[in-house]
Amino acid sequence: MRRSKNPYRGFRFPPEIIAHAVWLYYCFSLSLRDVELILAARGVTVSYESIRDWGIRFGRQYAAALKRRRRKPGDQWHLDEVFIRIRGKIRYLWRAVDQNGVVLDILVQKTS
Repeated sequence: MRRSKNPYRGFRFPPEIIAHAVWLYYCFSLSLRDVELILAARGVTVSYESIRDWGIRFGRQYAAALKRRRRKPGDQWHLDEVFIRIRGKIRYLWRAVDQNGVVLDILVQKTS
């Protein structure tokens, strides 16, 4: 029987630290050096080059896993329209929401 290869084999850091660094980088649109500083504040000394390599190597896997865990939208959708003021100008704020209250999409556009 064949065992699947461990994707983290050969890395200096445990999978939890690698996953956290990649999650910080992609979820919050931080720079590699910002992620390096955040990890350093928590006592993990890692270079930004390593974080970049981890993002390239594991980023798609993590994104696919997050996408699978996301709830499926309901079969009934509602469209909300609100007027908002941005920098003194009136704009439309459109929100598409399903029957469970999950926001599907948001759009801000000029009033005509």
